Amino acid sequence: MKKHYVEDAWSIIEEGFHPEMQRSSESIFSLGNGHMGQRANFEEKYTGTTLQGNYVAGVYYPDKTRVGWWKNGYPEYFAKVLNAANWIGIDIEIDGKALDLAKARILHFRRELDMKGGVLSRNFGVEFEKGKQLEIKVLRFLSIVEKEAGLIKYSLTPIGFEPEIMVRAYIDGDVQNQDANYEEKFWQEVAKGSTANGSFVSLKTKKLDFEVTTAQRLKIDLDGRAQSLRGRQVERNKFVSNQYDFTVAAGRELTIYKYAVNVSSLHVASENQEAEANRLLDGLTNKGFDTLMAEHSAAWQERWKMNDIVIHGDVAAQQAIRFNIYQLNQTYSGEDARLNIGPKGFTGEKYGGGTYWDTEAYCLPFYLLTAGSEVAKNLLRYRYRQLDKAIDNARKLGFSDGAALYPMVTMNGEECHNEWEITFEEIHRNGAIAFAIYNFIRHTSDYSYLYEGGLEVLLAIARFWKQRVNWSKDKQAYVMLGVTGPNEYENNVNNNWYTNYIARWTLQYTAECIATVQSDAKFWSEFKAKTNFDLEELTAWSDIVEKIYQPKLAGTLLYLQQDGFLDKEDQTVADLDPSHRPINQKWSWDRILRSVFIKQADVLQGMYFFEDHFDIETIRENFLYYESRTVHESSLSPCVHSVLACKLDMEEKAYEMYLRTSRLDLDDYNHEADEGLHITSMAGTWMAVIEGFGGKRIRDGVLSFDPMIPKHWDSYSFNLVYRGSVISITVNTNEVTVENKSSESVKLKLYSTAHEISGSSTLSINR
Repeated sequence: MKKHYVEDAWSIIEEGFHPEMQRSSESIFSLGNGHMGQRANFEEKYTGTTLQGNYVAGVYYPDKTRVGWWKNGYPEYFAKVLNAANWIGIDIEIDGKALDLAKARILHFRRELDMKGGVLSRNFGVEFEKGKQLEIKVLRFLSIVEKEAGLIKYSLTPIGFEPEIMVRAYIDGDVQNQDANYEEKFWQEVAKGSTANGSFVSLKTKKLDFEVTTAQRLKIDLDGRAQSLRGRQVERNKFVSNQYDFTVAAGRELTIYKYAVNVSSLHVASENQEAEANRLLDGLTNKGFDTLMAEHSAAWQERWKMNDIVIHGDVAAQQAIRFNIYQLNQTYSGEDARLNIGPKGFTGEKYGGGTYWDTEAYCLPFYLLTAGSEVAKNLLRYRYRQLDKAIDNARKLGFSDGAALYPMVTMNGEECHNEWEITFEEIHRNGAIAFAIYNFIRHTSDYSYLYEGGLEVLLAIARFWKQRVNWSKDKQAYVMLGVTGPNEYENNVNNNWYTNYIARWTLQYTAECIATVQSDAKFWSEFKAKTNFDLEELTAWSDIVEKIYQPKLAGTLLYLQQDGFLDKEDQTVADLDPSHRPINQKWSWDRILRSVFIKQADVLQGMYFFEDHFDIETIRENFLYYESRTVHESSLSPCVHSVLACKLDMEEKAYEMYLRTSRLDLDDYNHEADEGLHITSMAGTWMAVIEGFGGKRIRDGVLSFDPMIPKHWDSYSFNLVYRGSVISITVNTNEVTVENKSSESVKLKLYSTAHEISGSSTLSINR
């Protein structure tokens, strides 16, 4: 854990320049607007350690899988969100010498991400020779109002000398993904061009023909007065620049305004992109930087009115939850059902930027209860749109009759993950997709998605589970062999408890949904014809539900992660030498697989999903056992432990796990922030507050709360969108207040007592 950034309720602040932290800070200070994202690379030249990253949503490349062997059904490619054209570039030369913070004598340095307004600022000073100093101030934002736009204001003030300043603003499309399997560059040039005050590059992917036009328009002021831009343009392969020279007297301020756009073929046909880029730039420059920033910041503040979680008395906790919420809102807006949420969002290249089960298990509740049901439904529609390919993925592995295996990683529905123990065995992802449908319906009471395609998804997943189990004569039960659970520190195991349990539940729930829709004769007839479904399938499902094997330690309440778990040498995390952590960076894979240590606890994941299926003592016994053996080297792990610890009234453990999940990247618990942020697990941070400390549940169709408050906090509050109503909850040490901000009355339970709160009214009760 590293305490590097200043604790502040609304900002992330870095004081002083720390080259060893540069790549991590590039992740932490990343910007995004749902349409595109940008790591916090410097505008000016930087020869130190860096990971340049500019990403355009939905644009990816099928990079050929790099393995020394092949298996039937193995993916031919690993999809990657592409490192797109670098649009932020502004090279600066002072009297012929490049401004480069890797080489300059730095006098001071401060970087700040203002989360309330969505603006990144950087202020620093450098000395070239004694008495010759330069002060630089930079503002940058990606507009959430003008989604294609990125804006930069770059100001330079010389002190003690009158330098010749060369400004070179450029777009560089000759970029490469750091994770390219064969060091291939994925873009080829389509067109480029320049004018006196701007330039553009159009690039097309070598496969799939995605096209992105990146364009810039420039304005330069000296002490607020616009300068005539008579420079020169430089063009080379996939690169354009506009270069200008100025003599600037001491104490005067030269300011470069850079207006840039990324226009993607997801939204604009290739032949229209240059014209569209110019139209957008005309609009941006007519508004001007200050107006654009004001509109952007106002939109962010409007968004915060719904999304904010306010914590009093604990600045570290407050900063952390806002950072997580901020990054989630930068990554996904829900406006385009073709898009989803990658584990790193727009902050890095690890995991390729594809869709994982993280979306259904962790992210959907956040968007459902902060942005509303339509945004969440778009996440469900994403999977229905890809059902045919999920069925094809299963067919390649030998399944039939419409069984579907959703991919572990995907962009378009095809499996593109390239580790066999994950690709073929981590099949629990099917269960998370089924659970998301259930979770959506129980929160909204909206069954329409079943009719739109959700029931087809459930049926295809149920058919997969039916074929994936086999009958064991020895156990006299249905078993599931050769799987990997969420705990990826154990591969190719038999009877993973979580996988067996969620398969059993999916069969039950699908049968319930089938019973629900049968009263609609027209839909039912069309559904049976389309899916070739026969009610006799339910008989086989029922037998599996009754007889599936669930490993358990005899004489206890303890469910075993899988067969043979007790064969391991039993240790706890307390027995681990701290210098060996994180074990995924210090131990061999062989040693990890043979150890008892858990990346994330499968059994506890199941008890989080299906809490009402277990009594409190069963949850307690399993929590105490597995928590003590879990190293939390999955970003998805601590939030589940925090929620369960709250249920068990283990306040200190809940708070410890909350800080671990909420400050995972800010304090770099797992020493990997340089690779990008853990965007999908950030939704788990929100869950730790709402479902953990807030005790939010849906019980028997009723919204319920059982709030607790950590001793470190004076109070906390949050808002939820629930079935069209907006509800605000405030918890302090003595009282819980619920405000119904909508006009219609709301029924809910507080500490198991039913209440009906009239529209635009407030209920307060003592804790």
